Amino acid sequence: MSSVKPQSNDLMIDPFMISYSEKDDALTFKVRVVPRASRSEIVGEHDGALRVRLAAPPVEGAANEELVRTIAAAFSVSRSAVEILAGQTSKLKTIRVTRPGSTALAREYFSKK
Repeated sequence: MSSVKPQSNDLMIDPFMISYSEKDDALTFKVRVVPRASRSEIVGEHDGALRVRLAAPPVEGAANEELVRTIAAAFSVSRSAVEILAGQTSKLKTIRVTRPGSTALAREYFSKK
């Protein structure tokens, strides 16, 4: 990585670490969440999944809502373009981001396995 300090909304992920798939203009990947963190942020990779810290507790869907907001902001898409496909009550979730152009970001930060 370069020594340039990133902006707060930049994804700080080493390339070729996160597994994903592309289909019908959508990007699907795994996310490992850490609820009740001091702030919501993407912190890197964990076992091939994107690791996301969430300020919200895992109660009544609050952490899932915060995850959707965090992923949408990172990919610069609306919240409606982010969907939790699996793992509604688990720390390991499968996420789909739908949007033309989201696959270009995937090529930069994710690796297909």
